Amino acid sequence: MTRLSYRCGTAATPLVYDTIGRLFDRTADAHAERDALIVRHQGIHWSYAEYHDRVDKLAAGLLKLGIAKGDRVGIWAPNCAEWCLTQMATAKLGAILVCINPAYRVHELEYALNAVECRAIVTADRFKTSDYLAMLNELAPELATAVPGDLQAARLPHLRWVIRMGEELSPGMLNFNSVCELGDDTELQRLQALGDQLDPDEPIN
Repeated sequence: MTRLSYRCGTAATPLVYDTIGRLFDRTADAHAERDALIVRHQGIHWSYAEYHDRVDKLAAGLLKLGIAKGDRVGIWAPNCAEWCLTQMATAKLGAILVCINPAYRVHELEYALNAVECRAIVTADRFKTSDYLAMLNELAPELATAVPGDLQAARLPHLRWVIRMGEELSPGMLNFNSVCELGDDTELQRLQALGDQLDPDEPIN
């Protein structure tokens, strides 16, 4: 018989039963001017207000693309600000973030993306000796002629969106920063309404 496992040890302070998105909103409101994210190698030093604004912009952009609650979004990158933004933005959508090992090779990436049916992947261009974009193009040569959002790759049948970090343009892919600029007031209002529909017991990672 299959049973859900849920256990809370003895503690004086009860667990907070709420979603990551709502907790993040409250924290940002309460500590707007305090440091939230510092990424030294990227020269980033954001307050909670700045971090919150960027998270909501990315979440609104993903909504504009059609990413919805329950969709799997892969993240393939070393530690960086984009990783932190993607983690919080997908949580606010109720999308499920799939953390892909930065050391994966082509066959491992293929297995991971297909096993969990990733609809989108957010990726760095490279890390150390790994050329992520080249590996994605090896798996999905269809990227060369694909319209972003309409990838039809034989080896990655569920993947539609490839969102790459960096400023260079790549065929079939969107740039991370451009996705952050896609959403407008309509998506931001949808995002706010969506937050009230999510449940703390639903998977997001």
